Amino acid sequence: MLTCEDKELLKQKGITEEQIAEQLACFEKGFPFLQLAGAASVDNNGIMVPDSEAQKKYLEAWDAYMQGPSKIVKFVPASGAASRMFKNMFEFLGADYDVPTTDFEKKFFDHIHSFAFFNDLNAACMDNTGKTINALLEERQYKAIVSNLLEAAGLNYGALPKGLLKFHRYADGVRTPLEEHLVEGALYAAGKSGEANVHFTVSTEHRQLFQQLVDAKVAEYEAKYGIRYHVSFSEQKPSTDTVAADMENKPFRDKGKLLFRPGGHGALIENLNDLDADVVFIKNIDNVVPDRLKGDTVTYKKLLAGVLVTLQAKAFDYLRLLDGGHYSHDQLEEIIRFVQRDLRCRRADLKQLEDADLVIYLRKKLNRPMRVCGMVKNVGEPGGGPFLAYNPDGTVSLQILESSQIDMKDPEKKAMFEQGTHFNPVDLVCAVRDYKGNKFNLLNYVDKATGFISYKSKGGKELKALELPGLWNGSMSDWNTVFVEVPLSTFNPVKTVNDLLREQHQ
Repeated sequence: MLTCEDKELLKQKGITEEQIAEQLACFEKGFPFLQLAGAASVDNNGIMVPDSEAQKKYLEAWDAYMQGPSKIVKFVPASGAASRMFKNMFEFLGADYDVPTTDFEKKFFDHIHSFAFFNDLNAACMDNTGKTINALLEERQYKAIVSNLLEAAGLNYGALPKGLLKFHRYADGVRTPLEEHLVEGALYAAGKSGEANVHFTVSTEHRQLFQQLVDAKVAEYEAKYGIRYHVSFSEQKPSTDTVAADMENKPFRDKGKLLFRPGGHGALIENLNDLDADVVFIKNIDNVVPDRLKGDTVTYKKLLAGVLVTLQAKAFDYLRLLDGGHYSHDQLEEIIRFVQRDLRCRRADLKQLEDADLVIYLRKKLNRPMRVCGMVKNVGEPGGGPFLAYNPDGTVSLQILESSQIDMKDPEKKAMFEQGTHFNPVDLVCAVRDYKGNKFNLLNYVDKATGFISYKSKGGKELKALELPGLWNGSMSDWNTVFVEVPLSTFNPVKTVNDLLREQHQ
């Protein structure tokens, strides 16, 4: 099946023939739906809502942790291009009309002066047309303005990543999402050393532009916040690309060559695994707000981290107790309560286990990576949600699931999905070392049965594409997971250009 040329390509990418066979088998058999026990909610204790006293305790726990020697890293997936953000404006450029017609188009032009990139766009219009935006508006040359925004001769925003676009306007200038994340890093992730480690995953073609922006801006923010930054970048590994298949589940070929596609954000588990860190904050590039609204973001990031290090310290104490071999039955009962109540991991036949088997089980459940995830009340935004799901070992634990992982043809499962009260804004704090200080190999905790198959086309031919288990979905399936309610004010993504006109981004 594989030619010599195919094998050479695999070698270049770092992909084995066994991996290709596994991927093609996934197309053949598909992925099973996850078995749900229910939607996680505040009512069933699937989502924590700490009261003011508990909040104070967790915030103090994080402040104390930051005074220690641990390395804290802020991890920001930032490789996504902004093309989807401008989908409506690309459609306007290609439309058979020349004036704003849809509500979206009208809103964009009515409020064009409110965008943080207005001055840059105005300068591009002057360079390329000899006219200001106002003059072009008067002459009804709307498409000339959009061309200068999206195309390479102008600002090229249609091809740049979101992280490099100008989002917010301040009295002393404008900021990109990259800069807003640097500021956040200073506010909740700079430890005792006064150093903030911020890591961006970027695409190969844009890495230099990210580096240039960091080089130009980092000294300014170091002076402003009295800290030192360590900014690093990584790219999605070629070895995480997945082979495309035709409709008969055979390798798809484009001009005779195997076609590979990026494996989706689940590929970033490799980048996360490569980090030298004790605690990692994860947040999407476009979920940022101006300084005047950062209060809630900073407070709740610290709160999530405080919950994490509090639970981790307790798990470590229990692991040392089990390792020592001197524990009473009462102490085992206490550990069971911790695993079931605090880590939300339950097993139906636990009482039937002998003490020796119970200890093996408890040790395994305690000694694994841990994450605390913020959850906001559902307001109809797309995205994964918090659920109680059955694991391959028969336990029930908390998982972040996408709708594609749930059998919507099963009325019971569909009802569980629709009963969800919260959704996942990609707001995670992760602990990635064990109680002896060794790094976990995060690749050992991925549930490979949680990938996803989508349908695409290439050169007019249909193909199947394989996405790896999502970074905060199946890639973290076998982690200890805890959900904490956070306010909607901490979730302000920019999915379309007009989202920048929302009050939260002005």
